[in-house]
Amino acid sequence: MKIPTTLKHKPVFVSENYDEVDGRYAYSSDAKGLSLGLAQWNDRGRVDVSAKVWRYTGEKWSRQSEELPLHRVADLAILLCRVKLYLSESYRFPGLYDPSSPQIDRIGLQGDAMTVSICTENPMIDEDIRLFAQALSNDDELLGERLSVLAKLLKELGY
Repeated sequence: MKIPTTLKHKPVFVSENYDEVDGRYAYSSDAKGLSLGLAQWNDRGRVDVSAKVWRYTGEKWSRQSEELPLHRVADLAILLCRVKLYLSESYRFPGLYDPSSPQIDRIGLQGDAMTVSICTENPMIDEDIRLFAQALSNDDELLGERLSVLAKLLKELGY
């Protein structure tokens, strides 16, 4: 299925078969494509690039399609990796975290730091962190394959 080029987001690079590789939703996903292109929020004289997940309902392109600035895509990958690293050692805590020290890390970015913490404001955090850890474990093969590819490409890029 071809990604539309007549909408505000202007695709430049596309993956039009994303529904075939969308993790556990492969071959039945409404996320039909990914694109990197010119952001829909561009103002005259200013050009930003973004990533977009294109969703198709079977009848039309969905308003639930998501567009993200590229730095947020990278930030999400950083957050995922840090959480996976944390959870690999969280078995040491009875509830998979230390309630007296919910901050996991501060990751330096552009002169400040992204704080990564357990959301202790969540009244169901004890149950939810177990469910999250189990779901992440269930998807370990899917995520591991993608993170291995990402690591290889980052190495090729000199990172």
